[in-house]
Amino acid sequence: MVDITSPSMIYNLAIASNFLLPLVLTVISMPYFIKKFTKSGILARDYYKKGHVKIPERGGIVILLLAMLSISFNSLFFNFEPANYIALIVVCLFGLFGILDDMIDIGRLSKLLIMYYCSYPLIQCATNTALVIPAIGSLELGILYLQFIIPTYVLVASNLVNMHSGYNGLASGLSIIILISLILKSIMIGDVNNILSIIAITGALVGYYIYDRYPSKIFWGNVGSLTIGATIGTLIVIQGFIISGFIMLIPHTVNFLLYVYWKVKKFPVAKFGGNRGDGIIEVPNPYTLKWILPYYYNVTEKQATYAMYLLTGFFCFIALLIPGRI
Repeated sequence: MVDITSPSMIYNLAIASNFLLPLVLTVISMPYFIKKFTKSGILARDYYKKGHVKIPERGGIVILLLAMLSISFNSLFFNFEPANYIALIVVCLFGLFGILDDMIDIGRLSKLLIMYYCSYPLIQCATNTALVIPAIGSLELGILYLQFIIPTYVLVASNLVNMHSGYNGLASGLSIIILISLILKSIMIGDVNNILSIIAITGALVGYYIYDRYPSKIFWGNVGSLTIGATIGTLIVIQGFIISGFIMLIPHTVNFLLYVYWKVKKFPVAKFGGNRGDGIIEVPNPYTLKWILPYYYNVTEKQATYAMYLLTGFFCFIALLIPGRI
């Protein structure tokens, strides 16, 4: 007979409930929000479709809202560690900033400065200020870790997710792969109590992906990319997966470095590619990671997206092989 009052059973129920409840809520309610966004004229062009196709956006608001609702409901049955609420505050700050960024052009410098300080509450969650480097040892960073690495990591992660997007389901799918890998790593070290709120956001994200995958019925907007990017950075910082998190984000980092090269060389500005009419996508250059494959080969948007999934999945697998809290 199963003892539902045992600590291990409560532990498993908390994980399952915080993942499944927001997932189900998002799947059920998303069609309603899609209609509301469409009716309100909150639309964005889907550049990789034939013709002038417009899709409702700012679906990231739904992810954040339903994840918070789920956490609120589950708090009736489970006791959450304080770190969960601190993580939620940080993610919500990034999400609110994303809503503002969708509405007005704040400016790049102001955006980076404000977002940097949004992650300061996480300093309270840092129980370890040492950077563990495989085959070398532990490097104690102290105040440098608290005041620089923590806020910078979350800021960088949120912007990397924002930049590595463009295809239907690309950013959300990659984020699911990374978040689930980080959650699995947390389970492997037996420490999930601090990230139950992040598990709820991941569940809502999986539900959202059903509508964001090709062909997208909704886009998540800046509010979505900043919310989920901050979620990834927050999970990495709380669990101390600094090295593993970096490995998982290598494709995102390469994408950013290609962007830097593009800017340094002062190549013509081009934010999107297009569809040549038969499903094959056309891109202006190979200086964005997602554009490399379609620049040299005839591929569809779906094929290019799956290639990015495989690449990130490979690096996530490598990170999972690294033992312990690294």
